[in-house]
Amino acid sequence: MDLIPVPQVAVPDGDGRRLVLGPEPVLDAGPGTEGVARWLRRELGSATGWSLPPAAAGARADVRLRIDPEGAGELGPESYGINVGAGGVELTGASPAGLFWGAQTLRQLLGPDAYRKAPLPGRTWSLPYIGIADGPRFGWRGLMLDVARHFLPKDAVLRYVDLLAAHKLNVLHLHLTDDQGWRVEIKRYPRLTEVGAWRSRSRWGHRASPLWNETPHGGFYTQDDLREIVAYAAERHVRVVPEIDVPGHSQAAIAAYPELGNTDVVDTAALEVWDDWGINENVLAPTEAVLRFYEGVFEELLEVFPAEVSPFVHVGGDECPKAQWKASGVAQARIAELGVDGEDGLQSWFIRHFDGWLAERGRRLIGWDEILEGGLAPGAAVSSWRGYAGGIAAAEAGHDVVMCPEQQVYLDHRQADGEDEPMPIGYVRTLEDVYRFEPVPPKLSEEAAAHVLGAQANVWTEVMEDQSRVDYQVFPRLAAFAEVVWSRLPLPEERDHADFEARMTAHYRRLDALGVDYRPPGGPLPWQRRPGVLGRPIEGAPPNV
Repeated sequence: MDLIPVPQVAVPDGDGRRLVLGPEPVLDAGPGTEGVARWLRRELGSATGWSLPPAAAGARADVRLRIDPEGAGELGPESYGINVGAGGVELTGASPAGLFWGAQTLRQLLGPDAYRKAPLPGRTWSLPYIGIADGPRFGWRGLMLDVARHFLPKDAVLRYVDLLAAHKLNVLHLHLTDDQGWRVEIKRYPRLTEVGAWRSRSRWGHRASPLWNETPHGGFYTQDDLREIVAYAAERHVRVVPEIDVPGHSQAAIAAYPELGNTDVVDTAALEVWDDWGINENVLAPTEAVLRFYEGVFEELLEVFPAEVSPFVHVGGDECPKAQWKASGVAQARIAELGVDGEDGLQSWFIRHFDGWLAERGRRLIGWDEILEGGLAPGAAVSSWRGYAGGIAAAEAGHDVVMCPEQQVYLDHRQADGEDEPMPIGYVRTLEDVYRFEPVPPKLSEEAAAHVLGAQANVWTEVMEDQSRVDYQVFPRLAAFAEVVWSRLPLPEERDHADFEARMTAHYRRLDALGVDYRPPGGPLPWQRRPGVLGRPIEGAPPNV
């Protein structure tokens, strides 16, 4: 049985019997299962040719869908059960989300061709007799996709929603703004996209590379594009977390509206959208006018990302250099007026302001672990990226945490040593390394560990110029990550990686059917390489910090 993520309980039939389906199975969709029924008819229907008509009154259907909240037991509200036998397929979820994850398992059981967009000639369909009971370890199972450095069109984002859902991942964190581009339409501030969404050229490779791509780069999502993404994701039980970066990573916004920057230190009117990578010195000015401006941004954002599907709003808060604030009379006067502890206190003031502002509107702020500097905002959650330490400190203080340490789950980091890896960044993180990632550090107390909402893998796209490059970095490692955050695995050193690798043989065929340009186990294919383009490889094992 080649299921990924591996289910909690799976009992196959000892005699190897199979249920043959077709040519036109009948579907019985109970109350509350309508969304999953639509998904099955659309996705499985395209691959198999089935229309899955509803069962006649009193007739026994080949496939039966049910919601049973009482049946969740210890496996939680996203749990599901599957029973396949002579009487057909019974798929039960503790909730619509649980039922949907069960439908994903059903699709895997049908085989890789169930992932195609049209039926293959002569293909027949069957399922093994089996009983499965399953549910996730964590409620936050995410992927951060950086669409600011290199823009991905709307259809590419929708495709990634489907890829997340296929792996039972339920959070898509969209990094929408940075120095190199502003990707969300804000109607009251049109220059954010008229100016901020476009840069004149891009560094080709790491910032040490002497090469440039002289083609202007950019793009943005209209508010209706984002509404479509949010609705599409919600149908697949994926939450979308938008990120608007403050107070650093803001040169694209300052290029569009120079008054947002530290005008008493820098000629902000001369700034353009940044064409390079790294940490940028141009940060937001700590003024009431800037707060009002970004409140306007967030007001429109909250309308596009409704609370019931996007309760968290990410405000960045990372990598904010303080040199301009140190040199700015306006910033120094603000520090004195507020009575905060220097420039770190000023950054904390920024974050605390939006923490309160979002809380008043029924949302929760989440930010990178730098928001711990100068004092953690009372209601804030933390994305712990510089290692485990920030997450440990936040969890021990009673704050919720999403673990995403760069040393373990930054998928822009290279997958192997050697010269064939395209634009190699960071530490080597193999498929096995990701499979042995543990989101909950053993030093956490039981009470603090309860604040670990889950984990996410992060994908920064400075050296990923298109969808194919993103696919190469993300897959197959996202499959390993998905199993880590869904399944209740043993301790990292005790995990059966050989078994996982064996199950990946079938999973590669699923990815092939989906058209994913993953890194093959034997190394990159010729067109996946980028010879002569500098990266930034780091040698040795990553520190556990």
